[in-house]
Amino acid sequence: MKVKILTSFLLLAIQLVSSQNSEDDHAACILSGYKDSDPVAAKQDQLNQFTISDEGTQETTQFGAKINNSDSLKAGLDGPTLMEDFMMREKIMHFDHERIPERVVHARGVGVHGYFESYGDYSNITAANFLGSKGKKTPMFVRFSTVLGSRGSPDTVRDVRGFALRFYTDEGLFDLVGNAIAPFFVHDAIKFPDLIHAAKPQPDTETPQAGTAHETAYDFFAEFPETTHTVLWALSGRGIPRSFRQVEGFGVHTFRLLNNKGESHYCKFLWKPKAGLSNLLWDEAQKIAGKNIDFHRDDLYTAINKGDYPEWEWGVQIIPESDVNKFDFSILDPTKIIPESIVPFQPLGKIVLNRNPDNFFAETEQITFHPGHIVRGVGFTNDPLLQGRLFSYLDTQLNRMNSANYMQLPINRPINAVHNNQRDGYMQSQIHKGKVAYFPNGLQSNTPSMVDADEGGYIEYPERIRNVTKIRGRSSKFFDFYSQAQLFYNSLTKHEQQQLINGARFEIGKSKSLDVRKRMIKSLNHVDNDLARRVAYSVGVELPEKLYENKNKTSVGLSIEKYPKADNIKTRTVAILTAPGVNTEEATAMYKFLESKGAYPSYIGLNLGTQDGLNITDTYMTTASVLWDAVYIPGGKKSIETMTERSSFFPYEEPKMFVLDTFRHGKPIAASAEGINLLKYSDVTIPSGDDSRTKELNGVIIADNEADLQNAFEKALIEQRFWARLPLDKQI
Repeated sequence: MKVKILTSFLLLAIQLVSSQNSEDDHAACILSGYKDSDPVAAKQDQLNQFTISDEGTQETTQFGAKINNSDSLKAGLDGPTLMEDFMMREKIMHFDHERIPERVVHARGVGVHGYFESYGDYSNITAANFLGSKGKKTPMFVRFSTVLGSRGSPDTVRDVRGFALRFYTDEGLFDLVGNAIAPFFVHDAIKFPDLIHAAKPQPDTETPQAGTAHETAYDFFAEFPETTHTVLWALSGRGIPRSFRQVEGFGVHTFRLLNNKGESHYCKFLWKPKAGLSNLLWDEAQKIAGKNIDFHRDDLYTAINKGDYPEWEWGVQIIPESDVNKFDFSILDPTKIIPESIVPFQPLGKIVLNRNPDNFFAETEQITFHPGHIVRGVGFTNDPLLQGRLFSYLDTQLNRMNSANYMQLPINRPINAVHNNQRDGYMQSQIHKGKVAYFPNGLQSNTPSMVDADEGGYIEYPERIRNVTKIRGRSSKFFDFYSQAQLFYNSLTKHEQQQLINGARFEIGKSKSLDVRKRMIKSLNHVDNDLARRVAYSVGVELPEKLYENKNKTSVGLSIEKYPKADNIKTRTVAILTAPGVNTEEATAMYKFLESKGAYPSYIGLNLGTQDGLNITDTYMTTASVLWDAVYIPGGKKSIETMTERSSFFPYEEPKMFVLDTFRHGKPIAASAEGINLLKYSDVTIPSGDDSRTKELNGVIIADNEADLQNAFEKALIEQRFWARLPLDKQI
């Protein structure tokens, strides 16, 4: 009986509570403006309470102080950034913690091991021990990356690529966190969060992935003209490299070199590929992203696995202290380069990448680069972007790795011993003996002890900072936004300029806002009127009138097409197109020749396995021309007849499209005997002329003589691209 009474009481209480909750819910909906309980509308109303718009407002800190967010606080216009700059520290700290655990930028990357070998003794310019003797080798880890995309984004997007170097010197780690494009978008680190927010996928839709072809990016670029120089580099072939093995590296910032006497030189770090430079066309890059999302990663791994180790010459541009004011730009401005026509590149040694990692996560993903990892003999300057990065990288690595002890990870440990009084923390892996964890101390004879510069300690440059005013701003030399953008554009060949223009048409054309497109054309018109008009015509903007005469200044070292070529065809990939009935003698002879020269030939056929005695490793369904550097078509009447007719074998005329794309993209094509018929069927321009055994026209080679064909094909593969095949706009 008691149980029944208790049960009835509980049921009544539940009904009363339920009724009250229902009334409260209904009342909440009424208060929110809804007469009926509509969950979707109610939830939207709840979200609206937390939705704000920043349009038309003034920027403040998180604690409400109104701020100037364009320049960091410095000791004088050319002085160092001050730690008291609470605006910069709050802004960058928040930015560093916006995403976990993936890197905020440079999430998509590939890393490999290697070494640096010094060409000589450079103790006259630096006290860095790894540059102190000829032949000295220093182990390295190098990471290549795109900037904007997530870890799962394609390799071949248009982007500024990171090219970060870690030297495991016998004096500690030296990290040179560089890029494959020389200038940077912004002068000052305080603008870096704005740059990445604008360039990353738009926050309302999280699109597009891994690219700047959208409105917020070009809205920012148009409003912030100091970005123009780097934008042009990214729109050129530099923004879509053929492989990581054929990109330059740049330290971006101006650093100091200090010798044991305390003498200082300014310097820019550069590293130049011995394989030469090469880039993709935009059409190729887009197709490769669909065919092989890991194209660059696979290319690097394959070359190293085959023993074709990528090499770069690593060196400097040296600027004496006395020459700093001789330039019409500030050498502390990271949006500028020091043209090699003014200050030549001096190689100090070579980088060789010779080992792939054993575990991607443990090595490539967990490595924590930081521009503040510096060695004796290398110092910083007052470059405002570098000054901010010295704070940002440490903070972002602490956030990403979730532990102050991330430097104890194997990939991050220096090769020399580490001794300090830093203790405890999450994931501490070391067991520190004793009671002393401080300095000075008497219980442990004042160890670990301090080391002065003359005893092998780090050398600080005694820079004078006197009679300066704390101020937000930058010197007047920072405010020339267009001269170097014009220098870069002028230094490109006509076909390279066309590629840049096509890139701009695509990127700017993706902006639905006519205002954004107009403002971007206005910015380009400061660089070159013809450039601006050719882009404007395509993106529906009125053709601008000329504002300034182009000064036609150029520099060496900027054109990919004019860059020194390698003297061999190692690692060049060649597709040999076959079908049943192929002339196996011709196919085999070319395969063996290419292989003997270090190239990577493969037979493409209808089916995997053996065909006419050839080992078919790829089919027309599993590969495409965009994945190859060149094509060879051997003869064989039956084979060519099969490839030149639409049938159940080739319903979409795959061999024709293979050859046509190779031709359209300016790559070498060779054909012998009946193979010439496939060229004709594919609408390829056939070389003609005299009666010589070998005929060649812009990289299309035909010949009946085996040796002549092979030699001509080798020369074409060294050239790598024949841009003359690509159409040029007429001046508008």
